[in-house]
Amino acid sequence: MNYKGKTVWITGASSGIGAELAKQFAREGAKVIISSHEAEELEAVRLHLEPISKDVHTVVFNLGNPDEVQATAEKVLKEFGRVDVLMNNGGISTRAEAIDTPLEIDRRVMEIDYFSGVILTKALLPKMIENGYGHIGVTSTISGKFGFPFRSAYSAAKHALFGFYKSVWAENNRKGIRVTIFSPGRVRTNISYHALLKDGKEHGVMDLALAKGITPTKCARKMIRAMKRNRKDVLIGGKELIMVWIHKYCKPLYHRMVNRVSAT
Repeated sequence: MNYKGKTVWITGASSGIGAELAKQFAREGAKVIISSHEAEELEAVRLHLEPISKDVHTVVFNLGNPDEVQATAEKVLKEFGRVDVLMNNGGISTRAEAIDTPLEIDRRVMEIDYFSGVILTKALLPKMIENGYGHIGVTSTISGKFGFPFRSAYSAAKHALFGFYKSVWAENNRKGIRVTIFSPGRVRTNISYHALLKDGKEHGVMDLALAKGITPTKCARKMIRAMKRNRKDVLIGGKELIMVWIHKYCKPLYHRMVNRVSAT
């Protein structure tokens, strides 16, 4: 399939994977709605995409505010009439041990990484079912497959995505609803810059491991290719993906290896 004429809404689209997804969908001829809480950066993405498509629209809102998320979903449906593809891509990470992470940060990360997507999905799903088609793409992480040091809040929120979206697919796949969950490994994005420390401040540096990862462009291309093939659970990355298989098939080795992980 292709996405020509489809309406695609992407959260976390002011940079990184989200911005690259916007470019790829625009090239496919989709009507693209890009969202973030960063208005200037979002407008810069739209301007960058103008030579590719004039049908790119910005919707600024904060994933951490549930009332704002709900209101924005209703606004988008009213303005655009439908959303065929929802890419729940926006999120935030952490860089702190669980014992040092205040509960307010756990809640903040869960609100942004988990509940915001749940709100959008529940708001858009009835119209998708009515139209007989809808595809929900969900950006998780390999940290959503197993526990990982200094990522307790982040890993927990990403684990939750699997339970919710696999249930959504099981309930609605016969109604034309598709769900694809992506678990990227190392991708060279700004996620480590904005990751929260135990005091709530941003980490502010690029993790050495992420700096060696694949590009957001490569990641976005793999994501869209997987969606076209209607894949359900997709790993994206490099050699770090072996940790997923080690965790699944050789738990003792995983437990030895994960103890050697550094904060960055």
